[in-house]
Amino acid sequence: MLRINQLKLPVGHTYDELANKVRKLLRCQEIPEIHIVRRSIDARKKPKLFFSYILDIKVKNQTEVYRRCDKKQVQLFEEVPYTFPASGYRGRIRPIIIGTGPAGLFCGYMLAQAGFQPILLERGKPVEERTRDVQDFWSGGTLNPESNVQFGEGGAGTFSDGKLNTLVKDKYGRNRKVLSMFVEAGAPEEILYDHKPHIGTDVLSKVIVNMRNAICNMGGEVRFNSKVTDIVCYGNHVSGVIINGEEILKSEYVVLAPGHSARDTFSMLYEKGILMEAKPFAVGMRVEHPQGLINFSQYGKEEEKDLGSATYKVTAKTSEGRGVYSFCMCPGGYVVNASSEPGRLAVNGMSYSGRNSTNANSAIIVSVSPEDYGMSGPLAGVEFQRRLEEKAFSVGNGAIPVERYGEYRKKIVTNQIYDYNENKETEKRISDTFMPCIKGKWEFGPVHEILPKELGRAFVEGMEQFGHIIKGFNDENVLLEGIESRTSSPVRIVRDEKLQSTMEGLYPCGEGAGYAGGITSAAMDGIKVAEMLAVHIIRQENNH
Repeated sequence: MLRINQLKLPVGHTYDELANKVRKLLRCQEIPEIHIVRRSIDARKKPKLFFSYILDIKVKNQTEVYRRCDKKQVQLFEEVPYTFPASGYRGRIRPIIIGTGPAGLFCGYMLAQAGFQPILLERGKPVEERTRDVQDFWSGGTLNPESNVQFGEGGAGTFSDGKLNTLVKDKYGRNRKVLSMFVEAGAPEEILYDHKPHIGTDVLSKVIVNMRNAICNMGGEVRFNSKVTDIVCYGNHVSGVIINGEEILKSEYVVLAPGHSARDTFSMLYEKGILMEAKPFAVGMRVEHPQGLINFSQYGKEEEKDLGSATYKVTAKTSEGRGVYSFCMCPGGYVVNASSEPGRLAVNGMSYSGRNSTNANSAIIVSVSPEDYGMSGPLAGVEFQRRLEEKAFSVGNGAIPVERYGEYRKKIVTNQIYDYNENKETEKRISDTFMPCIKGKWEFGPVHEILPKELGRAFVEGMEQFGHIIKGFNDENVLLEGIESRTSSPVRIVRDEKLQSTMEGLYPCGEGAGYAGGITSAAMDGIKVAEMLAVHIIRQENNH
């Protein structure tokens, strides 16, 4: 196989134009077999926009064709397919998987496919029922603590943009495996090669159902409304779990894949003496801009039908050394009420597959560490989150509080240490009639009161730096909503080189356990744990 790097064509090109350019580059008349490995956007000459491709090519006379090629752009390449270390298992052991977020779902799928007949336990409801509960809550209904944006089939990522890009290095092919499994379950094929792949919450919900059905068809079991309230052990080895405080389900192998919001589960594990530690994460606000402003910044025009709504990624370091950065950017999206506990309020961002709302939003977040939590212990970060969420609930009177950035900035900063550009014209200005795109009740309120002062100052300093990167980003009419507190798990459940916790046979996994950040990395960690678990089970049975 031949690999072509950095092949550029204008956005909107046809397949024939791609094929002709490949043939010209390879100096051959044969129509080659073209497989797109990666496609990214080159906007360095905006508003002229280009796609940059990495392609794998199959031709009949490969040796002769390669001899004639420019070796700087064309190389020989041999793809190594992903291989799971077990298949056709027919033993007696059935592993239990706690949680059906990406980590638990992909772990369960791989084990079911290999014959292990896993039992997946989900505290919430199937995605069809969960969606109705969430929509009812957003429409003014009562929060269901066990069925909401955080809890239920698919995990917190179900009600998000469905972003599938990750920065995790992948020498084992797990990333590619995750994307191909998504496609097999109904996701669009473009996610296999787009530089920033996404599905959208509407499509992701259907994909999750297809994966669940596949697990069951392969001999696995998925049980809903099945909250694990305790871990059973024999000596220092897990022997099962207790469901809903009453039913005992036995197994010597348990995968612990809770979401990052499973605070009661963290407390239970702490009481069992399982080694955990507080970890750094980040908190901040959802920030909304008109999508046209972001498009103009990224594309040089307010609309580009062949590319859809533009994304961005911004990072900064403050004068005090804190990191401030964008997170979970949702083009053409909505800010959503993502609360899971009564009396506490958290927000998140979400896009449908069309990404066609009028606003762009992302979390602009400030890094925090255990030194910021105001207390010690493994669960200190959880209590820090709760205090912020209680404040957000209070200032919004139970609704999502919204404040314009100009007012927020004025309340937070008491001396003019930043270049605000308040009286300077920018290429794009945001109207004071600009309003939020929100799922759930909202009202204008003092968002500036939520964060501790030092974090609020860091937030403003970051926003001002971003205003020099994207004109209008720090406009006084930009909308802020708070609080974004569930960026990642505030806890890490310690695991060893065999991926087991301090209790043997218990495998912490995914984002909630502190080993991933996002849908794809959590799914990859689920596959990694499934590999190790399969090897351990087979080894145990062979030893007996």
